[in-house]
Amino acid sequence: MLQLVDFVVRNRFFLVFILLEVLSVWLIVRSNSYWGATYFNTSNYYVAKTLAFSNSAREYTKLDEVNSALANENARLRATVTALTQKKPVDSPAGYVPDSSFASRFTFTVAKVVDNETNKTNNVLTIDKGTSDGIKPGMGVISATGVVGKVRFCSDNYSVVTSILHSQFMVSSKLVRSKEIGYAKWPGKDPNIIDMIDVSKYTKIFKGDSAVTSDQNSVFPPGIMVGRVETVTVHPNQTFYNITLRLATDFRNLSYVYVVQNQQLGEQDSLKLRTINTK
Repeated sequence: MLQLVDFVVRNRFFLVFILLEVLSVWLIVRSNSYWGATYFNTSNYYVAKTLAFSNSAREYTKLDEVNSALANENARLRATVTALTQKKPVDSPAGYVPDSSFASRFTFTVAKVVDNETNKTNNVLTIDKGTSDGIKPGMGVISATGVVGKVRFCSDNYSVVTSILHSQFMVSSKLVRSKEIGYAKWPGKDPNIIDMIDVSKYTKIFKGDSAVTSDQNSVFPPGIMVGRVETVTVHPNQTFYNITLRLATDFRNLSYVYVVQNQQLGEQDSLKLRTINTK
């Protein structure tokens, strides 16, 4: 308290000056309509700016919650779209009606990426969902824009995903316009470019065509984007095209992913295994 009194005494002339200045401004604003209107407009402008900045800061702190809510909503919408697409496939012959359980066999779980690699030959990423969330090895992983990879290992709360940017990972893919099926396989260089192999050179390939997951795939739903045709070359002594795709997924900015569960995968695998054993 003594320090406050001492401060006032030492600065009394300056404080009186400030008080008189404020009083003078107040008298001018009250007695002059022009300056009153100017003060009103100016104060409103700066108050509005302050409120806008405050709201922006408050919204920024809630971006993580907003992104999480949007990711969950996208998962529900993706499941609905996948089910509707499977109920009436575009290329299905007349009279083909898929079983309802087959059409709705894919479910999606939202996960957040907590670690990600892009600069190695065999890249992996880690997500914050594990066995306690129903995640199992072998499940597919996609993003809002395209294919990401496949679950490799799981703990209770985390899973390691083999990225599509892995030299031993391949995805059965189909070119939308030419209907040709091949495999997308990363050559181990640019994280934005992937090769598409085993596409016959006796068909026409269009630059810019979309490559999506094919129907011959039990891990990913058909129609998930893999990339777009960047270059097409062929050598005279080869049977297949050399096709490069620009990946649909931007791995350097990957935040949320969707783990895909094919609820009929076990049945498909057991039937395939029985077929192999009886050969």
